[in-house]
Amino acid sequence: MKPGTPSSPLLLGFTTVGLLGVITSYFVSGPERFWANWILWFLFLFTLALGCLFLVAIEHLVAARWSVPIRRLPERLSTLLLPVVPIGLIALGAVPVLYPGAKPEALHHKILAGKALWLGLPFFSARTVLCLLLCLLALAVLVKGSLKQDQTRDPQFNVRARKFAPAFMAIFAVVITVLAFDWISGLTPEWYSDIFGVYLFAGGFLAALAATVLALGSLQGQGRLQEVRRDHRFNLGAFLFAFTVFWSYIGFAQYMLMWYANLPDEVVWYQVRLQGGWHAITVALAVLHFVVPFFALVTRDAKGDPRRLQWVAILMLGSHALDLYWLVFPVLGKGVLFSWPEVSFGLFFVAGSLLWVRRALTWGEDMPVGDPFLPKGLEFHL
Repeated sequence: MKPGTPSSPLLLGFTTVGLLGVITSYFVSGPERFWANWILWFLFLFTLALGCLFLVAIEHLVAARWSVPIRRLPERLSTLLLPVVPIGLIALGAVPVLYPGAKPEALHHKILAGKALWLGLPFFSARTVLCLLLCLLALAVLVKGSLKQDQTRDPQFNVRARKFAPAFMAIFAVVITVLAFDWISGLTPEWYSDIFGVYLFAGGFLAALAATVLALGSLQGQGRLQEVRRDHRFNLGAFLFAFTVFWSYIGFAQYMLMWYANLPDEVVWYQVRLQGGWHAITVALAVLHFVVPFFALVTRDAKGDPRRLQWVAILMLGSHALDLYWLVFPVLGKGVLFSWPEVSFGLFFVAGSLLWVRRALTWGEDMPVGDPFLPKGLEFHL
């Protein structure tokens, strides 16, 4: 373990307390609320880890140099895909409970009957397992190969990674679309949006950028990665700013088109989220996920300010969780729910993830020292 790595009794305690609350919630609050919480955190971790892997792959795809010194951060964070696999397999238990297309009565529904094969548990499970396997394949090629390069110094890894990167983009498109359409739209299968996969991609990639910013700040606070300079942070801040705008654009475009068309099978999804307590959540999401980070990062100096980037990154991760809550929980039909079950799930998954990341941040060198392009990346300046 590298020097400066903090001890974790507190995180372990939070994880344990959270797990007890998670188990209790199933019997006290009922299976529907339990599975809604489980799906929320499954999607949160999956989209974050997948976004980090996308960040790694895009560097290889476009032969970027500036990001080489910080590439190890998203590589390590993308290993969250390993615990996501069992979390996702457990999440399949939610399908018969929360997903109308997988229930027996779906065969008597005019719309769902035609989608019975696609929405049924066997095919649903097969798609999920395939997506998880494809992600593990990409993790092995892009991350395991990079960690191995620390010892081998083999420049052929860069060639293999660049050849694999276009294939990963296809894998990524399939996986993020399946996540959006199956795990979120599938909760309300009568409703659909053609750009919903793009919306989820924008949120997941924002979460990945935010997690990378926080990991960088954490390691630099321990005296590591001192070679990473303001110019590198500025580019991270610029990406964070740009995708804040992109997420907002996709979200508003989806809403505007459905509001303008005013078709009953489309507007019903938004009607639920614009009434009662959900209306307040919608407004909060717009403010926290767009307005605040937009004005916080709009100036040039702000994009390179480490303190500002840190708090904006925390806000973006919290906003991504709120976004997923807004997407998933209205299907329960019980209004805004937030009490000890949600706190328990948050403690368990957040503290458990931090324990994993704490360990992952010690894997390999802090920079990809075997990458022949590292010196050029360290020389990067704006």
